[in-house]
Amino acid sequence: MVASSFQILGTGQLLELQRRLRAAGHENIRASMQRRTRRAAEPLKNDLQQNIRSLQINSPGRRSGSRGGSSPTSRPLRATIAGAIRISVRTGQTPGARVWIDRNSLPPEMRNMPQVINTGRIRHPVYGNRRRWVTQTATPLWWDKTVRSHQPRMQAEVARVLDDVRRRLE
Repeated sequence: MVASSFQILGTGQLLELQRRLRAAGHENIRASMQRRTRRAAEPLKNDLQQNIRSLQINSPGRRSGSRGGSSPTSRPLRATIAGAIRISVRTGQTPGARVWIDRNSLPPEMRNMPQVINTGRIRHPVYGNRRRWVTQTATPLWWDKTVRSHQPRMQAEVARVLDDVRRRLE
């Protein structure tokens, strides 16, 4: 199952720092902290978008005598999913950065596709014909593996941001 989002949270440290920033009234330090936290998450977002765009989705070969043709939809699946990947930085109760797929920006028939593709097995009717189904395969865990590869760098960057802000407050 794909994690629908990835969050960078150092909850205790971030909450304490947010309280101190609000109390001190340092709006420019707070804005800088948000900007740098977002910047730490940008490479992950870009890599996730690149991975889904270049993900190979394989299908079994056609049977002899079967007709083919172009897709009946004008929306390319992988590009649509890549366009729905977002970053949000929060400073309220749960401060941190979150990289997620905005399901509301996907067409209704594609809303569960990021999770389905992450399993590595895509089963669907052939051109909407519910009497004929096909199973396609993709590299499993494309989301999970990408997030795991970026996690140490992002955590180190957020820790560096926290240290810088703490130093500026003292």
